[in-house]
Amino acid sequence: MDAILRQIGELLVNSIPTIISVLILWTAYTYLVHGKLRQVLAQRHALTEGAIERAQQEIATAEKRTAEYEERVREARSQIYKALQAHLQRVMEERNAALAEARKNAGEMVKKARVVLEADIISAKAALEQQAIVLAEQVIVTVLKPATAGGR
Repeated sequence: MDAILRQIGELLVNSIPTIISVLILWTAYTYLVHGKLRQVLAQRHALTEGAIERAQQEIATAEKRTAEYEERVREARSQIYKALQAHLQRVMEERNAALAEARKNAGEMVKKARVVLEADIISAKAALEQQAIVLAEQVIVTVLKPATAGGR
């Protein structure tokens, strides 16, 4: 067992320079690299967070502009629809006015045609009466002629 303890003691004595070297390296790392590394990581984190915040702000701005654009598009569509409705209303009113005018003209033409037709009917009746009288006289003359010719 003494031998084992002696070997452990030698190992410890021989490992002292290694332990000291590791402690020196660890201390140098802590002072030289670790502090700077933490600063760089903190800066990166700050820059990353700043970039994320700026991106979120830009996204919010873009969403706001998109909403404004969509509102303007809705308003433009509404105005176009109103203008179209007004135009259609005007066209319908013009059409109705033209139809009323056409009906009025047609009514006047029918009245004039009736007057002309009645005048034609009256003149035709007069002409027929005249012809009837002439035919009646011819019939009388024709019917009576044999009777007067036979009686002489």
